[in-house]
Amino acid sequence: MKLELTSTKINKVIGRKELSFKIAEASTPSRADVRREIAVLMRTEPDNVYVRVLKTKAGTRVTTGTANVYNDATTAMAVEPKYIITRNKGKEAAKAENKPDIATEEEKK
Repeated sequence: MKLELTSTKINKVIGRKELSFKIAEASTPSRADVRREIAVLMRTEPDNVYVRVLKTKAGTRVTTGTANVYNDATTAMAVEPKYIITRNKGKEAAKAENKPDIATEEEKK
């Protein structure tokens, strides 16, 4: 995957970098792959990177997108909307969060 940054904006108030990028790839890459690639490029942990948008125009092999890179994961969890966090964590993490707690089910009875 060839990832090229098209713009970078530093938001000091929130403590993040807002990135726009372009990816040359045969198919649309997964958010997890893009997160890892951006984390390597920005020299940070993948938990600090949240991909907001991935778009591939029909008939092209170029994907464009935006992502936010935070200084730490706690700031990211406080600022990013829950649906963006869920999309970036993957299906397994989303299922684990939605899984009902057995103890609370028994307490209700």
